Amino acid sequence: MIRNILGSIVALAGAAAAVLSPFRDWYDGRLGRQYRIADLFNGISGARPGLWGSVWLPLLFAAAVTVVGVVLRSRLLVACAGVVVLGFTVLWMVRQGQATGSLTVAADGSGLQVGVATAAVGGALMLVGAAVMSGRRSGHGHPGRVDRPQPYPAPGSDDPDTWPPTQEPGPSVQTSPLPEPEADPYTGPGAQDPRCPPGRSSPSGD
Repeated sequence: MIRNILGSIVALAGAAAAVLSPFRDWYDGRLGRQYRIADLFNGISGARPGLWGSVWLPLLFAAAVTVVGVVLRSRLLVACAGVVVLGFTVLWMVRQGQATGSLTVAADGSGLQVGVATAAVGGALMLVGAAVMSGRRSGHGHPGRVDRPQPYPAPGSDDPDTWPPTQEPGPSVQTSPLPEPEADPYTGPGAQDPRCPPGRSSPSGD
């Protein structure tokens, strides 16, 4: 639980940094949102696109995926969002290096600036958040879960005396429609011994 909370906070901080980075200077005073998405594949140009056609759009998509991953506690979604942010940032750096011949960081503010660093840090924070999160756990084996005992199946008609499962005697099976014979409780003179066939006197009377 604690790991999920900490990982979610780190991942959401990274998502916020990635979304805000295009509104900062990326290179030589040019904002990140002033680079077209097509420039990442065709080379850096001087065109100034609208907000929805700039590199801000894939970063916004990655941030949205991060939020969904945090809600679902999915480490995979958060990690994929971090890879997207870092991938687009690195791709931009490659294209910018091809356009200018090199990438530099100068004290006068030229070259690489804080915006691209913010995007890279945001993607890294997403990956760290995904690593910290513990993700979703299945119900099996959870320490707080109490497994309910499964009910015993009812016995079949061929073995009715095995219920209940404590092996205590159950109801007997009567295989004849006639009542069961009972021993005569009278034991006085002339009583018939059940051990003797009818018509014969008791052995004690001989």
